[in-house]
Amino acid sequence: MNLFSDFLASIRTAANAVAADYALQGTIDLDKVTAEPPREPTHGDIATNAAMVLTKAFGKPPRVLAEAIAAKLSEHTDVAHVDIAGPGFINIRLRQTVWPRLLDAALSLGESYGGSRLGGGLKANVEYVSANPTGPLHVGHCRGAVFGDALAQLLTETGFDVTREYYINDAGAQVDTVARSAFLRYREALGETIGEIPSGLYPGDYLKPVGAVLAREHGDGLLALDEAQWLPIVRTKAMAMMMDLIRDDLAALNIRQEVFFSEKSLHDSGEVADTIADLRAAGHVYQGSLPPPKGEVPDDWEDREQTLFRATAFGDDMDRPLLKSDGSFTYFASDVAYSRNKIRRGYKELIYILGADHGGYVKRLEAVAAAVAGPGAVKVVVRLCQLVKLYRAGEPVRMSKRAGEFVTLRDVVDEVGPDVVRFMMLFRKNEAPLDFDFAKVTEQSKDNPVFYVQYAHARTCSVLRNAEAEGLSGGKPDFALLTDPAEMGIIRRIAEYPRLLESAAIAHEPHRVAFYLYELAGEFHALWNKGKESPQLRFILKEDLETTITRLAFLRVIRYVLANGLRILGVRPADEM
Repeated sequence: MNLFSDFLASIRTAANAVAADYALQGTIDLDKVTAEPPREPTHGDIATNAAMVLTKAFGKPPRVLAEAIAAKLSEHTDVAHVDIAGPGFINIRLRQTVWPRLLDAALSLGESYGGSRLGGGLKANVEYVSANPTGPLHVGHCRGAVFGDALAQLLTETGFDVTREYYINDAGAQVDTVARSAFLRYREALGETIGEIPSGLYPGDYLKPVGAVLAREHGDGLLALDEAQWLPIVRTKAMAMMMDLIRDDLAALNIRQEVFFSEKSLHDSGEVADTIADLRAAGHVYQGSLPPPKGEVPDDWEDREQTLFRATAFGDDMDRPLLKSDGSFTYFASDVAYSRNKIRRGYKELIYILGADHGGYVKRLEAVAAAVAGPGAVKVVVRLCQLVKLYRAGEPVRMSKRAGEFVTLRDVVDEVGPDVVRFMMLFRKNEAPLDFDFAKVTEQSKDNPVFYVQYAHARTCSVLRNAEAEGLSGGKPDFALLTDPAEMGIIRRIAEYPRLLESAAIAHEPHRVAFYLYELAGEFHALWNKGKESPQLRFILKEDLETTITRLAFLRVIRYVLANGLRILGVRPADEM
């Protein structure tokens, strides 16, 4: 049951009925009409902007139109009263009979309450992490990994057909650098003293296991080979072991992507060359030269003819090179082929989760999709994740010894656990910087959001366990017995949940779920504390079995919503703390 979408349909019906009364011709565009909770709960249960956004189409002042729509809405069996505020906002107050029906529906749906068919089975590809396989994931990757995974689950919950994907950048020069670094560790594993790691190679200890495996599998045989001979052997082994390391890091965060797509496979299959040829045939690739960079021109810049993608024809601010001066493909050429590959796999929404420094990718990825599939055929969404700064009791955290240059994702997860990491990474909007303090995220207080929400779930479980032990489980609830303002506040919050999930999915903002859970937990803890002062509000009243059965059922609904929201965020609902 989605109270707000149900009433949105009723509001649109009322607006169409008013249009008929006014004898308006044609179809009225109702897309901008909304039904949402009022900013002030005292104003009612549902607010709509219908009169404000339809005033031009109807040719009537907002207040006059609001009165006409309000008169239609007053006839609804679930409406107790309709008020008009300001220039024409409509506030609807519902009859008390609505809330027991809503709780009955939520109780029967259990942890599936809140899900919807908003996406209509649309195929969506969410690509996230996609870190170069040069070593373990660092804390910066952690935020994008959690955000992408939660977004994928949020979209799944609201009816999209989602694929979670990782793009392996295994075709660039950095891959050869990893191989050369691993070869150094191979020599070390054979007993050679390698000294300080040369500049330009990866110094982290995480490559030592690669060297050890190479030594075990090849003995000293690789030493007799030229670099051209040993490089592909070492590169293959290093890439495989780096990806195993990355998968293990992701698994520590409870992230398991369905597809790991290799950039190298695009080149080996000839798909990059084929893509460029097809775009050239369609008139989207040409030979030309680019203007010099804005500002100070680099000394090595040269004005030369290049193979260019006509990105400006699709909204980008410049055309993009597809070939380097040595004739090899640019990294962007791989991006073009990869986008075409996704589109050919049937995805209608391509979602990219990228670091904050990738803002320039937005327009070019949109341009590629428009060129390959046609303008508007495929939706491209790019979400950028800002940096994470680590602190310990207010002091910056030093770099990881194992990685050599950064704090690893695994360091953070091993210290505080995946649940804490995931919730806190989602308790800020992805575009906002995030300070992660190890001391604060492990506090057991209201100031620690993950503890506060987990504690609320654990409290519901505790009461239900006690009730079962006393033989009080079962029975049909009468939710009309819940009349206290604190109870009604929670019921209204529960009513908002399906709408919250849909709006968060549309905006691609899973942090809204984390905020909602924190607010719901706060209202639940307040009701719990109120029960200490007013015994008649406690969940178990041995002298009043009917009220007890009802409140226990109410507790189950609260637990279902908390558990559902935590599951979307990838956080384990705690049964006890």
